[in-house]
Amino acid sequence: MAKDKFPVTPAIRFLRSANITPLDYCLYQYEEKGGAKQAAEVLKEDLHKVVKTIVFIDECKKGLVALMNGDCEVSSRNLARITGRKSLEPASANQANKWTGYLFGGTSPFGLKTALPIFVEKNILDLEYFWINGGKQGFQIKLVPENLTVLNPEIVSIAV
Repeated sequence: MAKDKFPVTPAIRFLRSANITPLDYCLYQYEEKGGAKQAAEVLKEDLHKVVKTIVFIDECKKGLVALMNGDCEVSSRNLARITGRKSLEPASANQANKWTGYLFGGTSPFGLKTALPIFVEKNILDLEYFWINGGKQGFQIKLVPENLTVLNPEIVSIAV
């Protein structure tokens, strides 16, 4: 991975404040709708080890964040049931930006502008390491599952 200077985003500031240093990082040319698949290709990594950050909105217009492996989808029905909501759908890019402070395609669960509940797919915790967005389009950071504890997440089984 490239070792030049990486961006100091709110996510990086948050991690630094928690004394967490990413194991590695990668900057690449972001492609709209490239998503986790593009990141996995650039990283030459298994798509399962690239974690997506997805912002959802419920029927009361309240948000939450789900972390999911790149090769899986979130069952919004199961997530709604687990969280006691009637329904959930992915938030619009505009709404997600208002809550997180990040542009669509650059959303990180770290350093959110608005505190939102975080839900982590349980199989992410079984990985030796994973890659996740560092708070900028085309910026991935490598972490270990133990690093997620700083988010005080709820561990759930929501993959399909």
